[in-house]
Amino acid sequence: MLTKFDKRDRAGLFRERLAQAMADKGETQSGLARRVGVDRSTISQLLGGDGARLPNAQVVAECASALAVSADWLLGLTERPEPLANLLATSLTLTEAPRALIDETIFGWHQEAAGYKVRHVPATLPDMFKTREMLRWEYEPQLGRSADQAIGASEDRLEWIRGAQSDYEIALPLHELRAFARAEGYYSGLPYAIRIAQIDRLTRLCDQLYPRLRIYLFDARRVFSAPVTVFGPLLAVIYLGRHYLAFRDSQRVVAISQHFDWLVREAQVGARDFPSFLKGLRDDLTRRESAGAQDRSR
Repeated sequence: MLTKFDKRDRAGLFRERLAQAMADKGETQSGLARRVGVDRSTISQLLGGDGARLPNAQVVAECASALAVSADWLLGLTERPEPLANLLATSLTLTEAPRALIDETIFGWHQEAAGYKVRHVPATLPDMFKTREMLRWEYEPQLGRSADQAIGASEDRLEWIRGAQSDYEIALPLHELRAFARAEGYYSGLPYAIRIAQIDRLTRLCDQLYPRLRIYLFDARRVFSAPVTVFGPLLAVIYLGRHYLAFRDSQRVVAISQHFDWLVREAQVGARDFPSFLKGLRDDLTRRESAGAQDRSR
C-alpha cells in the first residue's frame, strides 16, 4: 500500500527517484538535460532543491521517457518503476493455441507451477485424464497419421504433470459430462465402449488421487465460465480458441482465482460426491445402451 505524502515529502521522493533512475541508466545531468530539452541548471535544481515544489508535468514526463521509467513512479504514485507499456507487455501475453493434446506452452506453464495448486476449467473433458482411445477419437481428425506419435509424446508430458506434486481442482459444467455420456453435441458419434472406458478411468483416478485431485460440477444455467487455468499464484490463462490470453500480474491472477472459487462454492456436485455422480452416469449409460440394443433387435 502506498504511503500518503505531503507536497514537501513528495518533492523529496521525486528528487531521490530521479537521481536513482539516472544512476541506474548511467545518465549525467548534461545528458539528461539534452534529452529532456532543458538547461543543465534545470536538472541540477531538480536534483538539489529542498523546497516543496515539483516540476511541471511536461518536464516530469520527459524525464520519465528519457530514463525509461514511469512518471507515476518518479512522483511516488506507484512502487513499480516500469512504464505502463512495459508492465502490460510482461503481465499480459497473447499466445497461439494450436490444436494439440498439450503444446509446449502449456507444458512449460505446468513445469513452472510444479508444487502449486492448479485450478482448471477445461474446454471439454480434461486431456490429462482421457483414455488413449478417447484422445485418438478426438484428435485424429486434426493430426491424421501422426496421431499415434503425438498421443505417445503427450502421454509422457501428461504423466509428468500427474506426478508433479501439484494439487488439481477442476470445475466442469454438468451438461458437458451428460453430453459426453449420451454422445451428444461435441461428442456425437463417440462409441459406447470409449465412453464406458472413459468413465471408468475417471472413477479410478478420482479414487486414487483424491484429495490431490478434486473435480466439481456446476450448473451452467446458473453460473458460467470460459475455459481458464490458474497456475498457483504465478499465472492465469483464458483460452480463446485460437489463442491463450495469459496474465502474470498478481491482481488479475487473484481475480481469476476468485472466479474459480466462486464456481466451486456454487457447484451442484462437490468433489466428494463426484464418484457417485460418475456411477449414476455409468448406470444411466448402460441402461440406455441396453434399451437401444433391445430396440435394434426387434
